Formats: sequence, C-alpha cells, structure tokens
Amino acid sequence: MEGVSSSEEPTAKISSIFIYPIKSCCGISVSQAPISPTGFQWDRQWLVVNSKGRAYTQRVEPKLALVEVELPKDAFTEDWEPTKSSYLVVRAPGMDALKVCLGKQCAKADGVSVWEWSGSALDEGDEASQWFSTYLGKPSRLVRFNAASETRAVDPKFAPGFKIMFSDEYPFLLISQGSLDALNKLLKESVPINRFRPNILVDGCEPFSEDLWKDLRINRFKFQGVKLCSRCKVPTINQENGIAGSEPSETLKKFRSDKVLRPNKKQQGKVYFGQNLVCKDSLTQGKGKAISVGDCVYVLSKASSPAEAAA
Repeated sequence: MEGVSSSEEPTAKISSIFIYPIKSCCGISVSQAPISPTGFQWDRQWLVVNSKGRAYTQRVEPKLALVEVELPKDAFTEDWEPTKSSYLVVRAPGMDALKVCLGKQCAKADGVSVWEWSGSALDEGDEASQWFSTYLGKPSRLVRFNAASETRAVDPKFAPGFKIMFSDEYPFLLISQGSLDALNKLLKESVPINRFRPNILVDGCEPFSEDLWKDLRINRFKFQGVKLCSRCKVPTINQENGIAGSEPSETLKKFRSDKVLRPNKKQQGKVYFGQNLVCKDSLTQGKGKAISVGDCVYVLSKASSPAEAAA
C-alpha cells in the first residue's frame, strides 16, 4: 500500500517526542527530532559503564533515573554541528553540574559492552568518570557510541539492515496515550508515561491499537512496526525517586501477557506495552528528515490481532 492521500483520516497524532541522550537517564521532551540512521538524533548516544566496560542500566542502578540531561536547544535542528562551547550538561541530586564538551576529541575505550554487543566507544574523560563514580558510589565511566568505527545491528529476524546505538533493541518505541490511560484505570495509583520511556507518544487512537500497526507514515516518512515491546522491570521504577515497586508490572501481567495476547504462540512469560519501530527512510540519503509534535500518523497496514503481530 504505497502512500496515503491527504483525504484519508489520520489514525493518531504525535503528542510528545522524547530523547534519552544517556541510556537509562532522564529523557528530554522536544518539539521536533531529526531522524538519523540509528533512531532520533542524540538518542542513547552515551552510556555509563562499570570498571569492566559493562553497561549500567536502571535495572541494576535505579539512581540513574534521577540523572537529568540537557543539550543545546539548537541540537535538535537538522545539520547542527557542535562547537568547542557546546555541552551536554548532566545534573543529579547532591551533585554539581557536569559539563561534557560535545566538540572535543575523545580517547577510545575498548571492551565496552551492552547486552549482546561489545566493541569500542569514545571515553568522555576523567571528570565525567569521577562524577558518575561519586554519584553511583562505584567506579564508572561515561562513554559515547563511536559511529565512525562501530555498528550495532538490530535483530535481523525482525528488522534486517537496521542499526542502533545504545538502545536496548530497536531505534524507536511508540506508545499511545490511550494505552497508558487504559492501564491507569486499572491501577490504584496511576503512572506517568516516563515509566515506559517511549520515543513517540501518540494520541487520538483506541487503547493498544498500536499493537497491530505494521506500516505507517508520519509526516512523509515510512515507519514499520517490527515487534511488540516486551517490558522488563524498569517500568516499576518511580522515575522521580528511583524506588522500585511491583506496579505496573503486576497489573500488566493480568491483561498484557503473552498468555493473554498470544495464547497459541510459544509462551515466554513476557508482558507487552508499546510497539518498536524502524524508519524505512532513515537509511536513505536526503535532508529534512525530522518529525514533530502535532504530526499525523497514518496507518497503512495492520496485523489482524496481537497474536499475529511480531513479538
């Protein structure tokens, strides 16, 4: 199904866009985001690692939830280039602000690993290392993905030819406001969207309709829903205080598990919330690749049921 005429009704509209420059730290809400070959520009470009180069995430270090990150406002415009006076600014409770220069040359750090991937990264230096070591109370370094020499492929079973930086698995995660509202009706205490760390929040569609989205168009760009997002323990971590509880995972198990959604498929004890996307146009040359809050989402093809969606 190629293209959609402007007379067709959009299925939803983008209400928020989030970028997480440092994996497992706070996100930034932006009004527009340039699309790069690995996802949104700046998304999960940095990673905090331990003394062995292994990634720290909120699963093990929930205090990372309280680390706030700021980039220059112009960083989210296309073709922006950092200078020696451009900084990633990092803040956390009880800590002075850390300023990481975006325009400096970095030394290479070998033996960096996140999940199944290992390779080299760019080390942001001793000041950043000291800051994170003090904050977490254990030896830490801040590293940046080395796009010049490294590639991290998305699982070819679901999205052959696509790549990411330090995201868990896929370049984009989309969730609908309707899905969050439906979940919150079942919870004693409602949870905000930051528990689920999406890149794209949409509104105006039925709860969980994103489960079925296969081919979609946002602005003029083609996206593909490639895999339902199975959730780990991070949604149970309160992003305001870094404290974990049992919800919303306990409630999600009751109506969003593979047992409920995919009873005839191989059971893996997973719960699903959100749809992982790739952008087909991210791999081609060309300028002006960005999407904005307010952009319409047109769904071009759907799976017939969650059981038939990739997961």
